[in-house]
Amino acid sequence: MRKRNVFFGLIAVLMIVAFMIPVSVHAAAAKDKIRVGWVTSLSGVNAPGVMVTSGNVYKMWVEEVNAKGGLYIKEYGKRLPLDVVMYDDKSDIGTMTKLLEKAIVEDKVDLIFSPWDTAFLFAAAPIANKHKIVLMGASGGALKLKSVISKYPYYFQVLNFADYHMAALADVFAEIGVKSAYIAYIQDLHGLEYNEVAQKEFPKKGIKIVAAKSFPLDQQDFTPLLKDAKASGADAFCGFLYPQNAFPATGQAMEIGYNPKAFYMTVGPCLAGYRDAFTAKGIDGVMGAGAWNVKTSPGAKEFFEKYTKRWGFEPEGWGTLFYYSSLQFFEQAIEAAGTLDNTKIRDVMAARTFQTAMGPFNFTKGINLNHPGEVGQWQNGKWEVIDVGAKRTAKPMYPKPQWAPPPPKK
Repeated sequence: MRKRNVFFGLIAVLMIVAFMIPVSVHAAAAKDKIRVGWVTSLSGVNAPGVMVTSGNVYKMWVEEVNAKGGLYIKEYGKRLPLDVVMYDDKSDIGTMTKLLEKAIVEDKVDLIFSPWDTAFLFAAAPIANKHKIVLMGASGGALKLKSVISKYPYYFQVLNFADYHMAALADVFAEIGVKSAYIAYIQDLHGLEYNEVAQKEFPKKGIKIVAAKSFPLDQQDFTPLLKDAKASGADAFCGFLYPQNAFPATGQAMEIGYNPKAFYMTVGPCLAGYRDAFTAKGIDGVMGAGAWNVKTSPGAKEFFEKYTKRWGFEPEGWGTLFYYSSLQFFEQAIEAAGTLDNTKIRDVMAARTFQTAMGPFNFTKGINLNHPGEVGQWQNGKWEVIDVGAKRTAKPMYPKPQWAPPPPKK
């Protein structure tokens, strides 16, 4: 797929430029900056996902804060700029946990950013809590954290959990008449949790799961799996996966002419680059996790325009608004606390509501419950919210139109 290869090539180049953030060697004797530890995947299978989801949002927020002199910390009586200490976890959980400990213990950072990936977030939460440093989760939402979040008072969940998404998707499927589904999921916490919840939610709405097949995180050839899904005759295909899987899976579905009535994948369809790689007409009707768009709120429209101007492409339609709004919340909570003492910051975050691009933002027992949408769908080049209820921005398109001819190969 020529356009798909070009897309990932551009990501590789952009990542080199986008993450060239100055790294300090020694903290100054007097407090003249705020050190932020950021352990994320700059290489490995997760790297493309980082770039087009939370990565650019975090960097843009740092630029915006520093453009006004930093965060105002009453304790110091002045604004302090953010100085990001970044490490590459190479898409390895063990490496991430070691580097997160290093950033907190050895580098003595004042704040930390979230790692990327559901499983990584699950592993990072107890580390942050042990060191009493706030971890505001971004790209990830381990459902297992929901049952133990009370044990981690320094952890705050920003993104939707699998139970929100799958319940909403089941509602949409029931409304449009989906009777059967074929599930494919990655062999990591994200895939396992989404499959587990779908197995409970779909039958409640009379949707039969004809098969649920797992695959490794780095899989690129989905042709055998897609042929099996096609042979099943299921109304819907549901892929619980990441962008590095979504792109080849879509291209290969086009190639073999697999066009179920509903085609859904979690992380991937929400990317503007996904639409651009396969053309707006090519992926018309594809569904995915999410969702938000410029109709969500005036702040969402403003963020969309700022992000597009800064990076030269549109923000993805699932998490970017969550991440940006959570950082706006974080900024206001820190300044309200008037200190870099993470316990005091945590207390403000647990009790206060602040206005953000997404509207009022707060945490209920450590969880953000303000979701602009759970299910998105490409319609005429626009990412629409198709949830049942008031958040809907367009009626679901069903059945999905035929794939347009796939982009030519090299």
